[in-house]
Amino acid sequence: MHKFFISNNLIDGDKALIEGDDVKHIYKVLRLQVGDEIIINNLNGQEYLARIDDINKKEVQLAIIEKLDVSNESPIRIHLYQGLPKSTKMDLIAQKGTELGISSITPVITERVIVKNEGEFKKVDRWQRIALEASKQSKRTLIPSINTPISFEIMMSEINDMDLIVVPYENAEGYGIKKMMDNLNAESIVDIAIVIGPEGGFEEEEISKLKDIGAHIVTLGPRILRTESAGFVCTAILQYELGDVGGVV
Repeated sequence: MHKFFISNNLIDGDKALIEGDDVKHIYKVLRLQVGDEIIINNLNGQEYLARIDDINKKEVQLAIIEKLDVSNESPIRIHLYQGLPKSTKMDLIAQKGTELGISSITPVITERVIVKNEGEFKKVDRWQRIALEASKQSKRTLIPSINTPISFEIMMSEINDMDLIVVPYENAEGYGIKKMMDNLNAESIVDIAIVIGPEGGFEEEEISKLKDIGAHIVTLGPRILRTESAGFVCTAILQYELGDVGGVV
């Protein structure tokens, strides 16, 4: 069943409206008709089963059938801090990170990141739209937040209070996520920061600073992953160990 995210102020009692780009998508692409049922989400995690009562070019009028008690969110909240990559790699990171259940994605300006112009800071709206579309496709209950790029120093202050900080690093040897998990109390872990370096990797000084605040510097295996792949692999492993990937036993 198709899902749409709409502002809570467009839901009034047993009625709701869909406006904007989704209207054209509903009648022209999906070819939904009056009487068809869809799921709507109020952007705060509450979902409803609704029936289409009327469609025109400006809006879709809905009748709410029932409030749904459902959540497709992971029991852990993963916050990805991604060394800002070149080109359109952040598009892929926003899309696939959303599918994997990441709660927030924050691009980071590390020592080896080169920002040629302010254009990178203007792409956040596009990344957020990509996350919205990926949330629809993957049946997310909450849309992850895609944040404005921040400095390495600001990131350090943000992640200091996380329950777990994981930093995949190409020079790490012999200490991976399996060994890390042996020393952790899984039940106490909810908020996790994954910190990924940019194409050029981290400076040794940055790794030292991360170690000083208790970050786990881990290897993901013998092969070197690209910056856009490392976050996905690390997220998938942590979701398998602590979250809901792999199903519930």
